Amino acid sequence: METVHQPPGGEDEYLKHRRLKRGAAGWVLLAGLGVAYVISGDFAGWNLGLAQGGWGGLLIAFLLMAVMYTCMVFGLAELSSTLPTAGAGYAFARRALGPLGGFATGMAVLIEYAVAPAAIATFIGGYVEALGLFGLTNSWPVYLVTYVIFIGIHIRGVGEALKIMFAITAVATIALAAAVVGLLPKFDAARLFDIVPDGSAGSSAFLPMGISGILAALVYGIWFFLAVEGVPLAAEETSNPKRDMPRGIIVAVIILVIFGALMLVLVPGAAGSQAMSGSDNPLPEALRIAYGGNTFLADFINYAGLAGLVASFFSIIYAYSRQLFALSRAGYLPRWLSLTGKRRTPYWALIVPGTIGFLLAAITQDGALLINIAVFGATVSYVLLNLSHIVLRKKEPNLERGYRTPGGVVTTSIALVLSAVAVVATFVVDVFAASITAAIFAAALLYYWLYSRHRIVAGAPEEEFAQLAMAEAELK
Repeated sequence: METVHQPPGGEDEYLKHRRLKRGAAGWVLLAGLGVAYVISGDFAGWNLGLAQGGWGGLLIAFLLMAVMYTCMVFGLAELSSTLPTAGAGYAFARRALGPLGGFATGMAVLIEYAVAPAAIATFIGGYVEALGLFGLTNSWPVYLVTYVIFIGIHIRGVGEALKIMFAITAVATIALAAAVVGLLPKFDAARLFDIVPDGSAGSSAFLPMGISGILAALVYGIWFFLAVEGVPLAAEETSNPKRDMPRGIIVAVIILVIFGALMLVLVPGAAGSQAMSGSDNPLPEALRIAYGGNTFLADFINYAGLAGLVASFFSIIYAYSRQLFALSRAGYLPRWLSLTGKRRTPYWALIVPGTIGFLLAAITQDGALLINIAVFGATVSYVLLNLSHIVLRKKEPNLERGYRTPGGVVTTSIALVLSAVAVVATFVVDVFAASITAAIFAAALLYYWLYSRHRIVAGAPEEEFAQLAMAEAELK
């Protein structure tokens, strides 16, 4: 049984030191935030899926994950307009599945968001090394500087952070458009199929690793979209969440589907799937291969690609801090992690996961490994988020909703099935990484069961939503 109580010093005193800045974002900034979360996935990481499933396997994986994310985003648009709090996924699952379901969802999201910037940091290092900047032969100083600078900007203030992020994302979007223009004349469909079939069941030029390659490639299909579901984390800092949240997140996923499809076709189509399957900086490398040497455009994409990587790194830091802030404010994690400073930013929630992420990047320096860890957390949270939408529709059909998902529970049921398949895929790609992450997730659930469920804070917004629901149910 969970214990919900008033915090020491009273609810008002407790929440006074745990408040975020209101009205910092409208729907355009939210759409920009959604694109920023993910845009690094267009610059690096997705191409590693070519080594897992070939171009055909990655194409099918991309299409399946595009369907999954689109269906899920429609569900999240409804949930975020109905329960607009900084807890987002945790808050949705808390209302639908109870405290344990809420905590499990929040922790899965936190694993995803704490590890994804570490993976992105390794790709930032790869782009810096490709440019020959600073004479670096080891990228850990790049990881350190990146974390310190961008955590510092976030501590300074959310309004400034979101505007800077939006500007960086605009530069990265221009770079993707420039890459499309540069690669299109060099496209040759035959290059998509230059990976030699390995002889496994169902292998062919289209599926060189056979049917199993599709499942293995799902993790990298996810990388085209990973973290767009973080847009609702900005709910408490949004001008009008009922109106702005659905617009922002739906526009973001449409943009991501378009750019992801273009990169998937044009990059290996110009440089070859084999050459791109292990690249740390696939876009500029594809241009150099296609044009037979270095060009101004390749250098521009290399520098602007850094902007894309930085945009995602920068925005996912925002996401992990808000998820950690909400879990801590409600008492599920140590309460000091949700303290906010004079500028209403949660400084410990920014610093602690950032330190963990830096250590992961510096110790492993393995982007593929870190992607798999992040995707495991993501896919577990997707199962719970889609389930939350379905349960809440059944349990509270008359709940006031600012937006309703097209297709209702059928839409989120499709996403639920695909996300469950994606969880399995993380074990296919790297059973060690997935198993270690699953063990960490299990340890977090044990912490909740033995300790934090007895220390839940009644006044936290997510808990108030849940208590109102229980009170209404009792009255009925």
